[in-house]
Amino acid sequence: MSDNQNRNDAPKVPVNRPPKFGSAIFFYVALIALLLIFSTVMFGNRNGAGVQTTLSDVVEIIENDDYTVTDVEVNGTAVTIEYKDLSGLMQSSTQNVPYEYVDDLINKLEEYKSEGLIQSYNYKEPIDWAMILNALSIIGLGILAVVIFINLNRQSKDGNSVFSFGNNRARLSNPDEIKVKFADVAGSVEEKEELSEVVDFLKSPKKYKELGAKIPKGVLLHGLPGTGKTLLARAVAGEANCPFFYISGSDFVEMLVGVGASRVRSLFADAKKAAPAVIFIDEIDAVGRKRGAGLGGGQDEREQTLNQILVEMDGFDVNTNVIVIAATNRVDVLDPALLRPGRFDRRIMVNPPDVDEREAILKIHAKGKPLSHEVSLREVALSTVGFTGADLENLLNEAALLSARRNKKEITPLEINDATFRVMMGPEKNSKKLTDKVKKLTAYHESGHAVVLRATSDIEKVDRVTIIPAGQAGGFTAYKPVEDLDYYTEKMLLDNIRMSLGGRAAEEIFLGEISTGAASDLQSCNRIATAMVKRYGLSPKFRNMVFGDDNQEVFVGQSFGQVQSYSDATAYEIDKEVQRIITECYEDTKRILEENRSTVEGLAKRLIEKYKVDGPEFEAIFESRGDLDEADRLIALKKEEEQLKKKASEEEKKDEDTVQEEKTVAPSDDDYSDYSEDDTEE
Repeated sequence: MSDNQNRNDAPKVPVNRPPKFGSAIFFYVALIALLLIFSTVMFGNRNGAGVQTTLSDVVEIIENDDYTVTDVEVNGTAVTIEYKDLSGLMQSSTQNVPYEYVDDLINKLEEYKSEGLIQSYNYKEPIDWAMILNALSIIGLGILAVVIFINLNRQSKDGNSVFSFGNNRARLSNPDEIKVKFADVAGSVEEKEELSEVVDFLKSPKKYKELGAKIPKGVLLHGLPGTGKTLLARAVAGEANCPFFYISGSDFVEMLVGVGASRVRSLFADAKKAAPAVIFIDEIDAVGRKRGAGLGGGQDEREQTLNQILVEMDGFDVNTNVIVIAATNRVDVLDPALLRPGRFDRRIMVNPPDVDEREAILKIHAKGKPLSHEVSLREVALSTVGFTGADLENLLNEAALLSARRNKKEITPLEINDATFRVMMGPEKNSKKLTDKVKKLTAYHESGHAVVLRATSDIEKVDRVTIIPAGQAGGFTAYKPVEDLDYYTEKMLLDNIRMSLGGRAAEEIFLGEISTGAASDLQSCNRIATAMVKRYGLSPKFRNMVFGDDNQEVFVGQSFGQVQSYSDATAYEIDKEVQRIITECYEDTKRILEENRSTVEGLAKRLIEKYKVDGPEFEAIFESRGDLDEADRLIALKKEEEQLKKKASEEEKKDEDTVQEEKTVAPSDDDYSDYSEDDTEE
């Protein structure tokens, strides 16, 4: 984090880059057009500029008896005649003769001089400026053609030209540019241990070769988006201190057939020259999907690209010291040939961070952000179950933005909480005006969710209840697990269904009508109930039975031949079982709300007044069974207890500091034990 900040704080040094062909093409075309026009004009005007006359016009002036010619000067094609008229006044006339008649004019002038018609004449050899300018135009066109060729050649190497379809488009980071190490990656302990073997091979491949060991040629990182797959790949290159080639799977795919395969060859050729090196292919599922799954056949461009990747990774060329790391969120759709030993023979699952890893990630992203002493990153980590590293970074950034918007000097727990819900639900729409009827309906709906959750769940607790619209929701009840869970029991799933139905049940009980606001809730509970029957075998009627494969990817062409793996009669029974589960949970939900009627009404009243109720206040309302005065008293008592604890903690810390200071300042008797009696006398 600090390295990135140092680079951002450093002054920016302007870099002179060659102009791109797309931005310079207009200049080139305009310059060529101007040169061609100029050349055409000069060729068309070869005889010189000015008024053109014939040789007979010049001769007529010299031979005219009314004039006495004193001097004639021929400068190229321009003829200047000085003469006296009948009155004796000096006159001057300048004429332009065609270039091809200049020699004839000189011969005539020699005759006139010998005959005495003119006294003298001066002659300067004409310069054919048109020919010179035309020659310069041709040279300019040649130079311009060379410049364009060099520009196109340079850009073809950069992969930015229309002539560079098949060139490598990977972004190369040299070892001195990669500052990421394994220490900069919080959490992912097992993942880093797996990758450390790859790093060791890149650093010292000789010891592996001497033992006959073969390092994996490819490492596939798969997991949810934002879990740090790209960061881990950069850390491998940073630890190994080797070049890092980064490219996305979509960069291989083009409209023209064969371009992707050509780019794969170019990429691996460049990596072999820079070996030892790391090639990182992000989102490899863009080109690595199962072959034969579509309607394109074997000539599909994506499949040709995949075939070339397979050849490059496990061809005749071995011991290239090039490690290929790929990342994907859909490992289930990759081609089996890509995952076999010899290619991506090591697969590493990058899981979302647990609570300890989330705390470590928060500490990294909290550097440079002024956090209030009341903010506990441990509490933030506990309240962000399921968040990835990218989510946590975004959370702290949103909290900093909110603090700046509110003109605060530090980030407080309020901004952390608001940012958490902002990341999960989107920004709150405080400007939206709510009618009394909408507020009442939303308040009872959300109160139903919160009270049912609090009354049934042992693993989750309410974090916030609000009727302020956010995202696509008119209001929401936010809750969080008390601990990380890798599995769900049957009771947990049923409790989730009851909680989802709490909003509609509250509308029916307290308002006497139901609304469309429960649409997403119904989708959630139907999805859970269907999964209990078809995927988890948690239905009493179909215990330990699984129907269908919900993880199978639907491909155009492949799915045409799919058939249902169970009969229509079984499908009918499955639908009846899903309906039974939801109906029984709905009846349980209404019973729970009837038992906690006063709590629901008290919470709804508070929501109509304040629009928002946080976790501690909700707990006080639930404990007081909806008595808002009693709830306020409990909240005040809790705040007073927290202040007393805080004061006692500060006094205890102050006493410890005082004792430590006294120990440091006042020496004990033992400090003088080293002095002998003779030393004292001296």
